[in-house]
Order: sequence, then C-alpha cells, then structure tokens
Amino acid sequence: MKLASYWLDTSEPFNQSASTPLEGRYDVAVIGGGLTGSSAALALAKKGARVALLEATTIGNAASGRNGGMCNNGFAQNYAVMTDRFGQEKANAIYKAFDAGVDMVERLVQEEGIDCSFARVGKLKLAAKPEHYDMLARSQELLAANVDPETRLIDRADLHSEVGTDRYYGGLLFPKSANMHVGRYVRGLATAAARRGADVYEYAPAMALREVDRGHAVETPKGRIHARQVLLASGISQVGPLGWIRRRIVPIGAFLIVTEPLSPAQVARLMPTGRNVVDTRNLVVYWRLTPDNRLLFGGRARFAGSNPQSDEKSGRILKAAMADVFPELANTRVDYCWGGLVDMTRDRLPRAGERNGIYYSMGYSGHGTQMATLMGGVMADVMDGRPYLNPWKDFDWPAIPGYFGRPWFLPVLGAYYRMKDLVT
Repeated sequence: MKLASYWLDTSEPFNQSASTPLEGRYDVAVIGGGLTGSSAALALAKKGARVALLEATTIGNAASGRNGGMCNNGFAQNYAVMTDRFGQEKANAIYKAFDAGVDMVERLVQEEGIDCSFARVGKLKLAAKPEHYDMLARSQELLAANVDPETRLIDRADLHSEVGTDRYYGGLLFPKSANMHVGRYVRGLATAAARRGADVYEYAPAMALREVDRGHAVETPKGRIHARQVLLASGISQVGPLGWIRRRIVPIGAFLIVTEPLSPAQVARLMPTGRNVVDTRNLVVYWRLTPDNRLLFGGRARFAGSNPQSDEKSGRILKAAMADVFPELANTRVDYCWGGLVDMTRDRLPRAGERNGIYYSMGYSGHGTQMATLMGGVMADVMDGRPYLNPWKDFDWPAIPGYFGRPWFLPVLGAYYRMKDLVT
C-alpha cells in the first residue's frame, strides 16, 4: 500500500516550471498552484496579462491533488436550510454558481485538450437512515420546483440499479455532476497557463508581501518580484504571511483509499452506473470509480492532520467502512492511502474578494474542484474591473472566536459529530 495520492502518482508531473530568475515586474502574482491559482493564471494569461504563478511545492501537491476528483453540483447543505437562511433568490444564485463551476471544468478540459477522463456521471446522495430519506425527498421537491428539475429520487427498492449495497435507504440523484482524474486536470491547467504565457514557478513560496508604489513586492526564496495585483489562492497553506486568513479557515483532515482494480463483474455489481456517491452522515463517507476501475473510498475517518502514521490509521478505518458498505470488498487489496486538508469555513461556503489591496479566493469546504476552477476565472474578471461577477462579494467573513490557526477544538467536534450520527 502506497502512502501517496493515487492522482499524483498516476499523472505526469508538471514539467514547465520557468527556468528564468524570479525577478522583475508582473501584472499579477498568483500565490498557490492548485486549481484556483492554475485556472486564474490561465484566465489572466488569456487576457494578455503578464502573470507569475508561485507554488510553494509542486503543482497540485496540496488539496487540489488529494481530493476525490468529484466535480459535483449542488450544496453540501440541505436546500431548505439554505433558502431559510438566504432567501430563495440568493440560495438559487449560489446553487447555480456550483452548476457553472461544473460547466467551466468541462469547457476548459475541451478547450485546452486536457486528458483527464472527465465524465458527467452524476452524484447520488444516499440516506444513511430512513428519516434521512424523508429529508432528501423534501429537499428534492423544493429543488425540482425552484432551481434543478433534473434531480430525482431513487427509492430503496430501486437502489440496486444504482449501487450494489443494502446499507442505505434510498437516495437523491444530481445528474449534472461529473468526475475526472484530478491530478491530470490540475497539472493540465498549469500546463495550459504556461502555454498561454504565464511564468510558473514551483518551490517558490511567498514568504512576505509588502505594499510598494503601484503594487506589491512579493518575496520568495527564489527572489523578489513586483506585481501590480496579487491573488491569494493558497487555501489552508501554513507558509507565508497569511495570519488573517488562518483565523477564518479551519484545516480539516480528509483521508482516502484506493483499491486494486476491480473485475468487470464487480464493477457491474457494485457500481453499475459509475456515479459519484456520498452519504448523509455527519462523518460523511464517499466513493467513486477511478478511470482504471479501482474503487476510491474516502471520508472524515479521523479529526487529525495528515502524516504517514495518521494516514495509515485512517486507511484502516476507511477499509472497515468500505467493507460495511460493500462486504465483498473486505479482503480486497488497498493499493493507495493518503490524506489531505480541507479548507473549511464556518458556514461551509467559499469566500472571495479583496482586502487591503490583496485579492483572495478560498474556503471551498470540500467542494473545491468545480468551485475553485470557476473562481479562478471569476477572480481574473474581478481583477480586471468587474467585481460584480463575484458570487461571494456580499458575504462577510468574521474571524472564528478563540481560533488563531491551530484547530484545538477538532477532537471535541469529532466526538460531537459521532454522537449526532448515533442519535439523528
């Protein structure tokens, strides 16, 4: 079992890092070489801007290359809760932003010729308890009437046509959702940005930002540049002068395993439609097929950070959870196990805007593949003088009380969610 991301291990490393010295003047410095930064660098370069994309390690090495590769539309939250909180018009606008993110991923894959096995497979949200199915039914009725008539319910009697498990009580299908090989995708975006003229620098973390005449000085171990504008696309990075951000984003561990390739008969029996699948528990689990017919299975196995020991412990928990869903996979070999960090905001919605002359977009809370891609393009437009295009422009972002970047409360939060899963 490799303690490594399947996506990064099975995609070609980015090989177009700029060989020129890191110096001089740029129109924009983009800090962070994940999905947001790579898509922003691509969009800005297509506008004719001189762009420096600065990545602390390698392209896609953090959250963008360590997720489930799902490109899902729809909220993490219940639609009725969102309409109660924001009103129907605003809730619908947010919902449509996630739709637009999936559409943008598909468009960029086609336009830039990115070989990442993008497919509109749909997402199936499964009810872990009978009362959860009633909740999904109420949500689908509202969705169909107001914003997404393509959604539909799958009752328990028909569930085997979708997924080969008796663990659940029905589900809600979102047909617009997609998946991909996310390692090839994020590296493909950065390659496209470089092809369009962006200078991409790996191992170039931004260690200091200083306002100077007509822009900002950005300090890295490889040198200093002057940029008229700066975009922070750094997520939960612990590198650099990001104290204001760290008080507002909580890094939550996410862990995943990938099995050996399944046989055609197993695929037909367990995953006949090849959907992305997620369940309704607070300590959620999710799964999907990879392009080579392995089962990827992930979730909040432990409220802990990612390191080899933590990843291995989480892998054992996830394998037991996978066997609970699919008993016939109890003895299936696990070839990959890894962890990463999700940049979670308090309300599980992204944040993007401008503060003290620095632009930012982050906080995707586990829904980053499509939203990060969308917001990279959106922030390119915002920085070009169109702030009204930002769907998060009216969202405030207060600091989390008592939190200064180290999530001391995660064990308590984990225990709380485990208790909720037992009683609700």
